Amino acid sequence: MKVVTELRAFVRAALVDPVPRDHTEPDWAFRRRRVVAVVTLLLGAGVLAWALRIEPGDATFYVATFALAGVWAVGAFASGPLHLGRAHTRGGSGESRAVVQSLAIGGMLLALFLAGAVLVAQVPFLRDPVEQLLDHASVGSLAVVAAVTAVNGVAEELYFRGALYAGVGRRHAVAVTTVVYALVTAASGIPLLVLAAVLVGLVVGLQRRVTGGILGPIVTHLTWSLGMLFLLPPVLDRLS
Repeated sequence: MKVVTELRAFVRAALVDPVPRDHTEPDWAFRRRRVVAVVTLLLGAGVLAWALRIEPGDATFYVATFALAGVWAVGAFASGPLHLGRAHTRGGSGESRAVVQSLAIGGMLLALFLAGAVLVAQVPFLRDPVEQLLDHASVGSLAVVAAVTAVNGVAEELYFRGALYAGVGRRHAVAVTTVVYALVTAASGIPLLVLAAVLVGLVVGLQRRVTGGILGPIVTHLTWSLGMLFLLPPVLDRLS
């Protein structure tokens, strides 16, 4: 029962109870952030659709994905100030950067998705599109793909949990950014990638709400995405 109590306390601290802060900005800055966020979203969706349709082994894939990261990052910084955020400490008596906490959340997400791979491996309709996406790592340079994954993970969080989240407003920011993230990901045409966007987007959105910044979501996203890159292919191969 102690484990359950600890887990419940961890979830409340990481995903439920916001850390107090004041990131209020003037109306003109808020409107400007919204305009920049919408323009960035349209550009990013187009570049993403192009990148995910490039054949494995084509060096253009790396150009497209780095370009996508550039769109998200430039748009995020152009929209206005971005905050790293603060997290509750384990004992609840203070605040800290959400690094260890986020590593744990990312590890939990990774374990959940790898467990789901047991089902995916048995269903060709679900498995084949995922394997085609992962072919970029097996056909091309794994080191470069890992770098692309990391850079894009950071850039996505800068935009979706940074600029877009701040531009939506406080009441429905988690829901709106999660839905938009999933819709943009739908350009890939990969159902499981969209599902992943919903689940990961919801978790990091809740982190953003609690911490008031992008550091926690970035660490969680990188832990999950890099773990999937390196661990999912052998898991699928073993189970197929």
